[in-house]
Amino acid sequence: MKVCSNTLETIGNTPIVKLNRVVPKSAAEVWVKLEGGNPTGSYKDRMALAMIEGAESRGELKPGMSVVEYTGGSTGSGLAFVCAVKGYDFHVISSDAFAKEKLDTMRAFGANLEVIHSPSGKINSNLINQMIDRAKELANRDDYFFTDQLNNKDIIKGFEKMGEEILDQIEKPIDVFTGSVGTAGALMGVSNVLLNSNNETKIVALEPASAPYYSKGQSGGKHNVEGIGLGFELPLLNKNNYHEARGIDEGEAREMANRLVREEGIFCGTSSGLNVLGATQLAEELGGGKTVVTVAVDTGLKYLNGDLFNQ
Repeated sequence: MKVCSNTLETIGNTPIVKLNRVVPKSAAEVWVKLEGGNPTGSYKDRMALAMIEGAESRGELKPGMSVVEYTGGSTGSGLAFVCAVKGYDFHVISSDAFAKEKLDTMRAFGANLEVIHSPSGKINSNLINQMIDRAKELANRDDYFFTDQLNNKDIIKGFEKMGEEILDQIEKPIDVFTGSVGTAGALMGVSNVLLNSNNETKIVALEPASAPYYSKGQSGGKHNVEGIGLGFELPLLNKNNYHEARGIDEGEAREMANRLVREEGIFCGTSSGLNVLGATQLAEELGGGKTVVTVAVDTGLKYLNGDLFNQ
């Protein structure tokens, strides 16, 4: 067992498991990286630590300063956790369109939470831009550091470590890696590692079918899949790093999240269900003898207050 000098050292080194019941027998193998085991229950802990330590190393973030960010919750939970351990105040801009559990988690870690109301209760580009604008306003203060997750390249470095873990854990060629796109940091970090390995891995980006910005070039779509499908051009997404973008039906993704907990014992949220659904579709297309890898990005504990598991 690993002995850690602080809780930040518990980030990462998560297990990877093979799916056994939700994948058709004639399909390729599907392996899922279980990121819910990170300290706040999400792979966003990786990027939170990378952003804070990157800023510290460059002298942009110093003791006594406050950190500010806009977030749907998991990035905010990760930043609130890292700031608590390191002793920074954290001011977070979020919305009531996101899960109450995530907002409460940020508060529990001591964050100053500012909530923007979503009239429709859904996530769209207008809401995200409102959150961004408020964070930018606060970032003008001399005593604030804006992590600016959509433009912060440190998050890619944080997720490259996840790619290295996947490469070490899967002792066979990886035919496809697929994952949903939020900031694009995870897809870019993992693809950087896999595309530079000896594997000829195909990288497939996923998004909600109702907000098909990358798969169909359509903006303005609404959905309820937290953390992904922002509906505009992502500065960190290098189009040379993926081969295809696909839209995945949100309702079917929710059904998959329920199947995962009941048939595979994997307790996760809607975006993880979307990832696995996309992976199983690709596995069916590839057929036996191939390998598909994806990520269960968080824990289902973040969604118990909503209706995800009441179907």
